[in-house]
Amino acid sequence: MDKIKIAAQYAMPKHLLSRLVGSFAAAKAGVFTQLFIRWFIKQYGIDMSEAIEEQPSAYKTFNSFFTRRLKPELRPLTATHGQLAHPVDGTVSQLGAIHSDRIFQAKGHDYSLQALLGGQQQDAEPFMDGDFATIYLAPKDYHRIHMPCDGTLKKMIYVPGDLFSVNPLTAANVPNLFARNERVVAIFDTEVGPMAMVLVGATIVASIGTVWSGTVTPPTAKRVHSWSYPSSGPEAIQLKKGEEMGHFKLGSTVVMTFAKDSIRFDESLEAGSVTRMGQVMASINGSSD
Repeated sequence: MDKIKIAAQYAMPKHLLSRLVGSFAAAKAGVFTQLFIRWFIKQYGIDMSEAIEEQPSAYKTFNSFFTRRLKPELRPLTATHGQLAHPVDGTVSQLGAIHSDRIFQAKGHDYSLQALLGGQQQDAEPFMDGDFATIYLAPKDYHRIHMPCDGTLKKMIYVPGDLFSVNPLTAANVPNLFARNERVVAIFDTEVGPMAMVLVGATIVASIGTVWSGTVTPPTAKRVHSWSYPSSGPEAIQLKKGEEMGHFKLGSTVVMTFAKDSIRFDESLEAGSVTRMGQVMASINGSSD
């Protein structure tokens, strides 16, 4: 059955299907929207008591429901000075060392750091032999993405690609998954050195957006695009730890990369660990926490 599921992903028109679903998700379809939202809540066991707007009827589109905001007191920023916070609610897929240019995906699979970040050596070089964390967001999870630490945006890169599912089954069976799917890369200068946050698209993910540029995709482009940002002055984009930096519309994955010897992950974290935005993810090497 797993082989059939994977083969179906290769065969299906993933971009077309995702954009059709995206059109419905953005539409104010009245009773149809409400029925789908209520089905989705039941299907995935979503705890609406965590949302600022608890009633499904408060959401006029599926997208507004899916990117619902949570009551801030339920996601306190517990990471303090010298610590990095989890950027999302999700589950750790993998984390650990980057071996030269290779990032571990799943048993039997790894992929290129340089390819993940858009193909330019100068973007990948600062993260060679560094550390990475891959966090999977299931459909039930909160889908806004926050900063692990204070950072100044240096560069954003849009990378076109496939739209395979990013669930654990696909990660274990589709080579180079995170470096082949459509994605948005944000590279920051931070107190821990360079940090990249890669927002990976997936089947049925109708949109990836950031707080500084709005929706980045769709539309889908045919080539890599990049934007550079000033490090200071009125046009610099500076975000504090815990601030929102982006969102998904439908579930996906965030891959973070860090420079060599810059951080140490919390010793309790491993593949399969549940993450909650704001809790401690890692410590800065050399900090006195």
